[in-house]
Amino acid sequence: MLHEQVRDVADLRVTDCLGPCERSNVLVVTPSQGGHRQGGRSTWLGYVFTEEAGSAIADWLRDGGPGLADFPRSLRRYRFTRLRKRR
Repeated sequence: MLHEQVRDVADLRVTDCLGPCERSNVLVVTPSQGGHRQGGRSTWLGYVFTEEAGSAIADWLRDGGPGLADFPRSLRRYRFTRLRKRR
């Protein structure tokens, strides 16, 4: 599903768990170099199961993603802040 939607737009890597496994399916969208220069930061999304969410993510990435395109209103419910582990 998401693999197909972002095929020509972004690299998608699949792993068992990125840390907050209780929010599966978790995605981290990292900015491009240009997006990073414009202040874009990694965006964490959880509970991403629907084709509509995948489509909104793919559209956001086509528009430039973090730092270059506004975060889609339709994805707000999926976004979360990842808490860092204390050492």
